[in-house]
Amino acid sequence: MDLKDLYRDVILDHNKNPRNFGKLDPCDTSADGHNPLCGDRLTLTLRLEGDRVSDIRFDGKGCAISTASASLMTEAVKGLDARAIAALRGLVHDTLTASGDSAVPHGLGKLAALAGVREYPARVKCASLCWHTLNAALAHRDGTAAVSTE
Repeated sequence: MDLKDLYRDVILDHNKNPRNFGKLDPCDTSADGHNPLCGDRLTLTLRLEGDRVSDIRFDGKGCAISTASASLMTEAVKGLDARAIAALRGLVHDTLTASGDSAVPHGLGKLAALAGVREYPARVKCASLCWHTLNAALAHRDGTAAVSTE
């Protein structure tokens, strides 16, 4: 099995069996994300301990890449503080937007599976919607924020 097959299997698994799916009630902050170009919609709900994400869930409907990316993201950021999340978000962004033959940055863990999306530029917004939504939730801790990836 080559790396592309492994990455594809991770995406398919997280789409069929998303982790951290549902809503936290109560939650400390939330955000709604929408990609009007393809119809992906998601809501993130978070519990915080200071600036650390102690729990996170996502709910909504989206394509396989959007759902898998949200599932992978929730696993990766649980327990991280805002600074670590920002660094990870930067690595994911670099991975999604790099040229097709660029090396995948170290430190991504399972998120490296999203590297295949760079071969389909129209799908980058599908994979990054959850990250924009997380950023909005962390920036607006006193309520619900909305983000659109137009």
